[in-house]
Amino acid sequence: MAGNIPPQYNARQARIAEMRRAEQSRDRRNKAIAITVSAAVAAALVGFGAWVMIDQQEKKQEKKDAETAARTAPVTGEQSWDAKTLGRNHVETPVKYPMNPPVGGDHHPRWMNCNGDVYKNAIPEVNAVHSLEHGAVWVTYNEKAAKADLDKLAATVSKTPYTLMSPVKEQSGTIVLSAWGRQLTVDSASDARVAQFFTKYVQGTQTPEPGAACTNGLAEK
Repeated sequence: MAGNIPPQYNARQARIAEMRRAEQSRDRRNKAIAITVSAAVAAALVGFGAWVMIDQQEKKQEKKDAETAARTAPVTGEQSWDAKTLGRNHVETPVKYPMNPPVGGDHHPRWMNCNGDVYKNAIPEVNAVHSLEHGAVWVTYNEKAAKADLDKLAATVSKTPYTLMSPVKEQSGTIVLSAWGRQLTVDSASDARVAQFFTKYVQGTQTPEPGAACTNGLAEK
C-alpha cells in the first residue's frame, strides 16, 4: 500500500511539517523575546526604584547635613557667656542679672511655660531663665518693634516647642533672642539670623537640662 501513495501527498505532508516547524520556531522566538523584554522592563523598574531610593536618601542626608551645619555654624553678631559663670541655683528671692534680658543664672524653681507660649505682658525673669535652662529660646521685644515683625515672630514661636515670647520694655535692642548663655539682637523678624538662632539653640548643645519640661510651669495670669 505504501507504494501506492501519490508523490503529491508526500510533498504536501512535508510542507505541512515544515510549516509546523516554522510556527514552533516563531513561538519559541516570540517567547524568548517576551522573556527578554519582561526582564528588561523588570530590570528598568528595579533600577528606577533603586534610583528613587538613592535620590531620597541623598536628599535626606543633604537636609541632615544642612541642619548640622546650621547647628554648628556661629551666628554672626551673637553674644555668649561662659556657662561656668552662670549660676544654676534655685532661689525664691529676687535675682539681679548682669544682662537684660538675662541668659542664665540663679532662678526660681518654677519655669515659665515655653511650649510655644506667646505672652502679651512682661513675665518674671527668674522664671524665664529657668525655661532657658530647659533649652528654650526666649524672644523679647521693646516698644520700637513693628507690629508686622511681632506677628511674624509670634507665628514662629507658637508653632515651635521650647520657645516663648514676651515684651521687655527696658531692653536696649528692638528684638532680642536669648538662649542659655547666648543672645542675639536684631532689628527685624526677617533677619536670616533669627531662623539660624532658633535652629541652633532650641534644645541646642548649650542646654544645661535638655529634654526637661516646658509645660506645667508658670503661665500668664
